[in-house]
Amino acid sequence: GEPVRVLVTGAAGQIAYSLLYSIAKGDVFGKDQPLVLVLLDITPMMTVLEGVVMELQDCALPLLREVIPTDKEEVAFKDLDVAILVGSMPRREGMERKDLLKANVKIFKSQGAALDKYAKKTVKVVVVGNPANTNCLIASKSAPSIPKENFSCLTRLDHNRAKSQIALKLGVTANDVKNVIIWGNHSSTQYPDVNHAKVNVKGKEVGVYEAIKDDSWLKGDFILTVQQRGAAVIKARKLSSAMSAAKAICDHVRDIWFGTPAGEFVSMGVISDGNSYGVPEDLLYSFPVVIKDKTWKFVEGLPINDFSREKMDLTAKELAEEKETAVEFLSSA
Repeated sequence: GEPVRVLVTGAAGQIAYSLLYSIAKGDVFGKDQPLVLVLLDITPMMTVLEGVVMELQDCALPLLREVIPTDKEEVAFKDLDVAILVGSMPRREGMERKDLLKANVKIFKSQGAALDKYAKKTVKVVVVGNPANTNCLIASKSAPSIPKENFSCLTRLDHNRAKSQIALKLGVTANDVKNVIIWGNHSSTQYPDVNHAKVNVKGKEVGVYEAIKDDSWLKGDFILTVQQRGAAVIKARKLSSAMSAAKAICDHVRDIWFGTPAGEFVSMGVISDGNSYGVPEDLLYSFPVVIKDKTWKFVEGLPINDFSREKMDLTAKELAEEKETAVEFLSSA
């Protein structure tokens, strides 16, 4: 068939290093789907990127029709089916969140405009670079001709972290746990919610609260562990999560492409318009979704208790503040 054209930005970086091999060998778009990989990075990284291209060639992968390294947006964003925006301005020592936002608004305004001008209107855009939710909102606002629903940001890593913490606690596999939810921002205010999650214990499906029988852990340490996992990895590895981030990106994009399994939902940062959970409109907020025919829908009708409500509102408030700051920069960028 026709190759799928996939862009990865920040392609010389460490997340991309784990991600590109998985995509190129067929883990995301299927074992018989040919691919063209477009790799964008900044000009000083071009030499490093050449090395990455050599390695992709040396993997001798049958699906990989072409690899295009570039530092030019008009090359990178042309005729895309999928854009995975990994590259962003990282937070440096002593940097205020505001400074970080300012630098990233510039990047994602420019990339949104390039998507608008060069990519297919059906392009699926996944933002990974932090602050992911707000970067994604800015990119979407800068690409008015592409449907807002085509933009999502990665909270699947947090989702996978939550699944695995439950699995570890119960001595089951991560596959035995389903329907955890990450609400809100991909930041330490996110709310990992297992009120609706199920776990398969000895062939029987039970609620996570019922299976674990330790409410104070579920409302305390479990939430904190998931919220602060990224920082814990950095402290231990002296580098941020790359292998697990790449795996989560693969999960996220594969689900967009092929849909979610029956009876299961996943977490994705999406536009909040029309949600039934009292989250303000025009925020890029992580919700439980199901996906079919490359289109996501909110999971509706989940009861929300007071404990959850408070956590969901807190992360919405942070996102509203981030958005306000970013939109100020956007008008001056």
